[in-house]
Amino acid sequence: MSDSGVGLLVALLGLAVGSFLNVCIHRLPRGASVIAPGSRCPDCRQPIRWFDNVPVASYVVLRARCRACRAPISPAYPLVEVTTAALFLVQFQVLGLQPLLVARLLFTAAMIVLFVVDLRHHVLPNVVTLPGIAVGLTCSVGLEPGWFDAWLGAAGGGGLLLGIAKAYAAVRGREGLGLGDVKMLAMIGAFLGLPLACVTLAWASLLGAAIGIGMMRIAGVGWQHPLPLGSFLALAAVAASLAGEPFLDWYSVATGGLLHRFLG
Repeated sequence: MSDSGVGLLVALLGLAVGSFLNVCIHRLPRGASVIAPGSRCPDCRQPIRWFDNVPVASYVVLRARCRACRAPISPAYPLVEVTTAALFLVQFQVLGLQPLLVARLLFTAAMIVLFVVDLRHHVLPNVVTLPGIAVGLTCSVGLEPGWFDAWLGAAGGGGLLLGIAKAYAAVRGREGLGLGDVKMLAMIGAFLGLPLACVTLAWASLLGAAIGIGMMRIAGVGWQHPLPLGSFLALAAVAASLAGEPFLDWYSVATGGLLHRFLG
């Protein structure tokens, strides 16, 4: 099969997985099972039939309304499905068809769930982060970044953020980071290794600072307004999985050149 054919299959897989991620996003914060019961309309509670549950297509055919009660369907549902398909396709284009692709697709799916759940509810479910650490470490046995780097990434990434959280609490006298963020960065380290976990934290911090400053200037919120660090970590982690290695190579060359000039 050609690369374009495989890419199409990967994108279709992303649409199907995105549909399941919508279930996870809706149910996990409520402590509900993602297996049973089947999908239902949140307004009238009528079961959604299979032909009304086709990713994106059903949303368009139904004109964004429930067939039974005509309640509006949130555009977040097709957006999650399309985003999952797009990111799956990008991962395939970067990695090609190889075993590491499976691990990165699992990682990407988990990051999408954590992004939306933290954005909406300011919580990072243990049912995603803790098994995620285990899955990342298991995948590392035969895949990048390797088992030692994965263990180092999980311990170092989580430990780094835990240290920052403890230091903040000691200086400010209140908590600034939750343990959910710590466990999430440990999961990222388990999948990507310590260097890319550090890149993720740096990029997420820059993104959070930029958005925080923008909100203060535009919306007039105070500097103590809570921001969903987990959502920033999810965005940065997916970016790091795709472009983190080239960035580290560039950074090494750039800083090496500056050091060489400085030392004369």
